[in-house]
Amino acid sequence: MTRRHVVLVGLSGSGKSVVGQSVATELGAPLVDVDGLIVRQAQMPLSRLIGERGEVGFRELERQAVRQALSEAPSIIVPGAGWAAQPGAIEVARTSAVLVYLKAMAITMARRLGADDSRPLLSGGDLIERLREQLASREPFYNRADHTVVTDARTIEAVAADVAGLARREAGW
Repeated sequence: MTRRHVVLVGLSGSGKSVVGQSVATELGAPLVDVDGLIVRQAQMPLSRLIGERGEVGFRELERQAVRQALSEAPSIIVPGAGWAAQPGAIEVARTSAVLVYLKAMAITMARRLGADDSRPLLSGGDLIERLREQLASREPFYNRADHTVVTDARTIEAVAADVAGLARREAGW
């Protein structure tokens, strides 16, 4: 089996970054944190980038960054929470990747995010309500992933073990 990328999708607080890092370490795979990549390339924080370019401009940078990552050696790719809801994103990734939806309830994600105010698209208003709204609009896209791993009430290690197992069975790791 030819080795393929593993792309983790889900909302902020679902565990994508920490699980992605753990899976990459376990598999000896490169990790592509798309938001981090965009911040380094733009040389400014996401809040400023989105403030200057708007969400549409940010999504274009994100789309380009994921496309670039998919064209390189197989890796664990962690795009932002809204990437999967962009037209055609999942279909493009599916050609060279296994997609895994890390699913959690809004209350779980809010607890994990705590006072983290680094996510401009979640700022303002009640965090749980904002997460519920995003989940309602994005979950139909997340559900198109190849696999779903529920992260509520589970350790990072347990979720990462599930994802690494999928990577071995489905993506040739």
